[in-house]
Amino acid sequence: MATVLSVSGSPSATSRTARLLRHLDRRLAAQGHEVVPLDVRTLPAEALLGADFRHPAIVEATELVARADGVVIGTPVYKAAYSGLLKSLLDLLPQYALVGKTVLPLATGGSTAHVLAIDYALRPVLSSMGAAHVVQGWFTLDKDITAGADGTLTVAPGPAEALAQVVDRFSEALGSRTSLLAATG
Repeated sequence: MATVLSVSGSPSATSRTARLLRHLDRRLAAQGHEVVPLDVRTLPAEALLGADFRHPAIVEATELVARADGVVIGTPVYKAAYSGLLKSLLDLLPQYALVGKTVLPLATGGSTAHVLAIDYALRPVLSSMGAAHVVQGWFTLDKDITAGADGTLTVAPGPAEALAQVVDRFSEALGSRTSLLAATG
């Protein structure tokens, strides 16, 4: 199957966004995909903020993007846009880093007022970076995500079902794309 890079743009180590991504990573892995998690917050701040394209951690992150067939991008929504941390990484990637990639944008936030952040803030950036296919994204309210003390994650039933469908469509798009690439060699 495909290699999926799962990118969390949350600055918090205990964020709902990162936990939700890792939860969805397990679903993708169960479908046969190789999933590689990347928490942008673990990259050196001086490299991100200083635009150090040659820093080994930035070079490695760029290589992870290049090797992936698909990319899941998760971000908390702040002021109707994706996180500044995610922006700092996207700014350091090559202009067309997503050429040939299938991309799934996901966002979390405290209010439905931020639902359109995926389509009006994140999707245009992903498209401008050359993504071959940006599948339908999904916004999940913070209140619908519960993290247990033991690290377990529970998503409210309605949003959980919708997320499963979105992830399954992403998986199908990846499968179709890798089959096409294998056939054309």
